[in-house]
Amino acid sequence: MGIASAKEAPTPGFNVKIPDNIMTPDKVQSRIGDLDFYDGVPTDATVEKIYDNLDYLRGIDVFLNFIPACNIEGMRTGTASLGVSEYNQVLLMDKLMDSTSLFLTGNTDTVYASSFFDLSKTGPVVVEIPAGAGPGTVNDAFFRFVVDMGAPGPDRKKGGTYIILPPDYEGELKVTPNTFKDNSSTKTMINGQERDVWIAKSESYSNWMILRGFLVNGKPDTAAKMWREKLKIYPLKDAANPKKMEFVSGSGKYFNTIHSNKYDYFDELDDVIQREPISFISPELRGQAAAIGIVKGKAFKPDDRMKSILTDAVKVGNATARTIMFNPRDERTYLYPNSSWKTFFIGGDYQWLDLTGEAGRNLDARIHFFYQATVNTPAMALELVGVGSNYAGNTRDSDGNLLYGDKTYKVTLPKDVPAKDFWSLVAYDTQTRSELQTSDMPFPSINSKIAKLDYNKDGSVDIYFGSEAPEGHENNWIQTVAGKSWFLVIRYYGPLKPFYDKTWQPGEIELIK
Repeated sequence: MGIASAKEAPTPGFNVKIPDNIMTPDKVQSRIGDLDFYDGVPTDATVEKIYDNLDYLRGIDVFLNFIPACNIEGMRTGTASLGVSEYNQVLLMDKLMDSTSLFLTGNTDTVYASSFFDLSKTGPVVVEIPAGAGPGTVNDAFFRFVVDMGAPGPDRKKGGTYIILPPDYEGELKVTPNTFKDNSSTKTMINGQERDVWIAKSESYSNWMILRGFLVNGKPDTAAKMWREKLKIYPLKDAANPKKMEFVSGSGKYFNTIHSNKYDYFDELDDVIQREPISFISPELRGQAAAIGIVKGKAFKPDDRMKSILTDAVKVGNATARTIMFNPRDERTYLYPNSSWKTFFIGGDYQWLDLTGEAGRNLDARIHFFYQATVNTPAMALELVGVGSNYAGNTRDSDGNLLYGDKTYKVTLPKDVPAKDFWSLVAYDTQTRSELQTSDMPFPSINSKIAKLDYNKDGSVDIYFGSEAPEGHENNWIQTVAGKSWFLVIRYYGPLKPFYDKTWQPGEIELIK
């Protein structure tokens, strides 16, 4: 009841009976050891133990909750390592992306055109997208959605002009709806000419634009030419005299875009906090970062004690993220009954709002996605039949066991895979979450547009996985690495209704030997 009765015997030291549930005994046993108090006041030893534990917990929280920011920061610094850091510079996978690059679940199927721009330097940026572009997206420095372009964007693959506004913009330009369904544009003057444009506003200065072009006759040349000749990026204020576009090939090149799983993760985060405006993240998140010493405008210099605690925190944070990715406990992760195939968007919301918001933000779902993937767009969470792309991942065989590189497996895809454009399977490394690096197969994948597959009489197709090709199935084989694990992603480009209503389902990963 919480209210003491005056008739009960008083608690020693008090004039009335004090409810037990508001009292703190002199010794409390806990998972971090015994906690000692004198009349409710923690002893010096307990104070030290509690603050060490609190800083440790805050360190874990910061690691987990800022994975989106450090994920895209890794993308920015990795791209810059190849000399692509200005708005007019584009990293172009003109020969596709092979396993040399460290890039979270990158695909081997489309021609990436990737660029970062810093709106604090440029002001509003204009992007001219050519007709025929595949799925494209702009994300901010916390991997929040800004705008789609190309196939799932308001231009609906017809091309057009976009303007990205900085977070502190207060001019006359107004944001347009920017959805596939409501693609209404507005008119504005660019270099003395009135243009139809779509306008979006970012919450950060740094923004990543990632565009994809499709293969033509199984080759990337047409898409690469499209990007080189027709993609334009320039500040609105420089529209009369824009810098020449520069395209840097990233195909076959080593560069690392993956955030650290060690102490320097916090240094990476500090770089983001220092660069971006205070409004970039909520007071709640700012408070988490500040609790471990990361504050905008101040040097991040933890003492030896704090550095030791944060070093331990990141170990457990990393283990937690890997557990959530490889062993999610949310049943909504799994796409089909008694299946290991998983969605990337748990809960079906690109903002990770659970039950349309009633349950708040699904933090585990956000961790699950951003620890293994990049690009945040509602197009992946919405049912857009025949538009854009969608995905499913699998980290287990049909018996629920890990996938081993020295064993042989088979996946059967029933006839009529629900993909209007094409489908693909890519094998990934469980350490780097990047394409699996094998001895003989720089592209650890099969693409239905390129591969000369052997189909079964019923129209289904069997795909094999192993360190060596099973005899007679060389055309349908993806190589794995003995002594390592791996996981699989299936991509549907132009996903069709049977994907969404789940009347078509891929087979499980079956162990052969």
